[in-house]
Amino acid sequence: MSERHLLDNPAWASLTGPHAHFAERYGNAARYPDDVSPFFALPDEPGPADWSDLAALAGPGATVPVTGAAAAVPDGWEVVSNGAGVQLVGDDVVPAPDDEAVRLEAADVPEMLDLVARTQPGPFRPRTIEMGTYLGIRRGGALVAMAGERLHPPGWTEISAVCTDPAFRRQGLASRLVLAVAAGIRARGETPFMHAAASNTTAIRVYEALGFRLRRRTAFVAVRVPADVPVG
Repeated sequence: MSERHLLDNPAWASLTGPHAHFAERYGNAARYPDDVSPFFALPDEPGPADWSDLAALAGPGATVPVTGAAAAVPDGWEVVSNGAGVQLVGDDVVPAPDDEAVRLEAADVPEMLDLVARTQPGPFRPRTIEMGTYLGIRRGGALVAMAGERLHPPGWTEISAVCTDPAFRRQGLASRLVLAVAAGIRARGETPFMHAAASNTTAIRVYEALGFRLRRRTAFVAVRVPADVPVG
């Protein structure tokens, strides 16, 4: 069996590594606080006891986004969604700080949540900003584009929440922000990576043009804990 890579199970690698201070744990299951991120995680190749731990952590009937364990979903657990995705790594990205990009802070969260609601780049919660550095570009005082850091396996940082107000698209703002966030990641001696829906071919082409390459095809899986599952 080939050796597992940290990016094969990035939420687990984050919650047991640089993001351990966020981790809520029950046995061999971990999660982010709900207002930080929706992700739960299990170790590589989880067994029945690990899934029981996840049930105890999430609660009966809960819907749980998991990474790295989709193929091992036990009988009785409902797969609520299973979307095809890609994982891209930025070994060849040439980062570029951007003079117009500003660091976003807690006071900017209402605007960030509004931009996310209008553009749907993926999960973003009131405390997601605590996961890493988020940068934005403002026009006329309004936040019109942003990108930031999410999962953080040792030596790697995910770039996420890349979005632009529809009125300001096709100006290269998202690309500039991705490169600016990548500059901060590289300054720490880490490598950026990203996830995208496999159907979002336009974004994937943009990221590949910036120097990202396909590492693997993956899936965005959410499962429902059985209402009567034994826990503990």
